[in-house]
Amino acid sequence: MTSIGSEIRKILGRDSYWSVLRAYGYAGLVSGGPWVLSILSIMMIGILAVILGVAQGEVNAFQICVTYLMAGSLIWTGGMQLMFTRFVADQTYANNKAEVLPNLFGVLLVTMAGGAAWAAPFIFWSFDGPFIQELLLLSNFVVLSGLWITLIFLSGMKAYRRIVWTLVKGYSLGIVVALAASSWALNGLLLGVLIGHGYLLFSFLHHIVREYPGRSLLKFDFFRSRSNFYILFAVGTLYYLAVWVDKFIFWFVPVTSEAVIGPLRASIIYDLPIFLAYLFILPGMAVFLVTMEADFAEQHERFYRAVREGDTLMHIEYRRDQMVYAARQGIYEIFKVQGLTVVLCLLWGRELLQAVGISPLYIHLFYIDVVAVSVQVLLMAILNVLFYLDARKEVLFITACFFITNLVFTFATLHLGAETFGYGFAASVTLSAFLSLFILSRKFNRLEYETFMLQN
Repeated sequence: MTSIGSEIRKILGRDSYWSVLRAYGYAGLVSGGPWVLSILSIMMIGILAVILGVAQGEVNAFQICVTYLMAGSLIWTGGMQLMFTRFVADQTYANNKAEVLPNLFGVLLVTMAGGAAWAAPFIFWSFDGPFIQELLLLSNFVVLSGLWITLIFLSGMKAYRRIVWTLVKGYSLGIVVALAASSWALNGLLLGVLIGHGYLLFSFLHHIVREYPGRSLLKFDFFRSRSNFYILFAVGTLYYLAVWVDKFIFWFVPVTSEAVIGPLRASIIYDLPIFLAYLFILPGMAVFLVTMEADFAEQHERFYRAVREGDTLMHIEYRRDQMVYAARQGIYEIFKVQGLTVVLCLLWGRELLQAVGISPLYIHLFYIDVVAVSVQVLLMAILNVLFYLDARKEVLFITACFFITNLVFTFATLHLGAETFGYGFAASVTLSAFLSLFILSRKFNRLEYETFMLQN
């Protein structure tokens, strides 16, 4: 699903500084935009709401609620995102696009209705606020669960300008509605986020219907995929659990957290630096989309076309070498660009924290978190290459390692003291990245053997 990567390469082909800036800007917004723009919009709503007279406690409760909603919805849908992505990719490759739309409605029904079925009892039983507040929390969770599913289509659609403007309009609408309804305090802010995400969900559905017209309304063929595709479900769930487990530990250990609203807790020590650090993944995500979803994908397709069409062994080996070179260059480019981002954050980190009103006491944790999320971008790129090579079991092993080590290392830092906070996540993602590099290198060395000798 490399359509948007190819379109961005066309912009780069115009060979000007403006075209480079446009290409990487679009790539960054499409690949990392939904995550980064959501963080920015939540921060902006919080700042402007305080200026408009909303109590700081209400704003804090709003930001914590949205954070939990995002964490819960990502973990809930993570497995289905990967499993359905593979289904869509297979149908697209088989020129069977008419099956995509009815199965999309099927997966949306499963994730949104299923999410509502378990989230509703939890929300209505755990929270003691007004009914409208509990209903807004549930509605936000259901809409987010559907939104994450529709976002998997972004890299497969060529309308990158329309995608970017839809994201901008959706989050702008959410901010405007939240501020207009700020007199309702927490409920008004939650309503703004709901309307913004709802606009994005239905707008992207509109784009998908135009791109993938179908002949029926509802199907569940994605459940009838080969059984080993369920490994992808486990991978997606484990990956998001690994990303969030350190946050949950800091939220629910009493020493590092405090109660905010209902059962939800927050860790002032840990939350601010890590979410600020995630704003700086955009450069690496832009390079990731351009190099991996265009350059590597093209070489990957040429290698397997040579295999399928019975090319000479010399030419197949040449294509393999070109694919390995494209992967190596892509990883190197991400390392270089994200490394430069880390250096800039190290140089101007104190000024940045001052500008957003965060105490300079957080500076060392911010430095560690910037390094950690940058390595996470690298890990995502390597996992993406392994997905192209259909190394599902290897990716499952890596994500399980990421989850277990983050869990263990984070608990270890709690015992070692505040000066080690953040090192657990950083050590875990770095270890996982090195492990994935080792597995990828081994996979490339055995590629011809596995391609010809291990197929059914």
